[in-house]
Amino acid sequence: MALSGMTGFARESGEAEWGTWSWEARSVNGRGLDVRLNVPSGLESIEQAVRKSVSETFKRGNLQIGLRIEMTGSEKIAVNESVLETLIKAYEAADGTMATGPALASLMGIKGVVEAQSTSLRDLVEIEGAVEALIASGVALVQGLKTARDQEGADLKTMLAGHLSEMTSFQAQAIEFAAEQKTQIAEKYRQRIAEFDSEGAVPDERLATEIAVLSAKADVTEELDRLAAHIVRGNDLLESDGAIGRDLGFLAQELNREANTLCSKSASLDLTNAGLALKSVIDQFKEQAANVE
Repeated sequence: MALSGMTGFARESGEAEWGTWSWEARSVNGRGLDVRLNVPSGLESIEQAVRKSVSETFKRGNLQIGLRIEMTGSEKIAVNESVLETLIKAYEAADGTMATGPALASLMGIKGVVEAQSTSLRDLVEIEGAVEALIASGVALVQGLKTARDQEGADLKTMLAGHLSEMTSFQAQAIEFAAEQKTQIAEKYRQRIAEFDSEGAVPDERLATEIAVLSAKADVTEELDRLAAHIVRGNDLLESDGAIGRDLGFLAQELNREANTLCSKSASLDLTNAGLALKSVIDQFKEQAANVE
């Protein structure tokens, strides 16, 4: 399964002898899967089938799905026999003859005797193939939405891979600058001691010990190693199957943690700048990862 985003739109429509219909679906980011289905009352079987398709297709996102139906064509003529019988009896009692021909036609023209009844949504379940057609169209809508989200996912994958590539470059720079830290720390510490110890009272052994302690505190080897491991993990996730959005979000937090520590331990402007550049790219990575299912 390709990497998928959470934003998309899809529309599916159809027509039959009994009417026309249209499905629309919109999807935006969400922590979990939240589906709001708007289907006309009385068509619960259609709602259940489409909801099942959604749950089988998506893992995250806020979805709004609606169905509109326009009934057309078929009208039924209904005769209110009770009213007609009452009118016939009244006519025959008053005229003294049977209500036939023109007289009967006149009686049937009275309001309430003959009514045209259009097919309503309540009748859909009784129309052969209607429910099945609406379900098939709804399932097709879900697949159309998936296609839209997959397209966004392809774009996101390209951006996220680019961010990871940038991180690799800045991490490599940080390794070079970190290698110079020990020498830079020693020089700065000796210069500072010299400013306050013009008579050379501090022995070289003490200086070496202090420099070693400061160098150990400023050592960023572990942070750089973990950064490299996290970047590898990120690339592996981009090539994996399934919903990886939460994993990418957690990875962004870990990357940011290492970049923060790198900056806090930095003893040089170059290493600090490399750490800040890393943080900037990680923020972009985190922002785009929030769009991944």
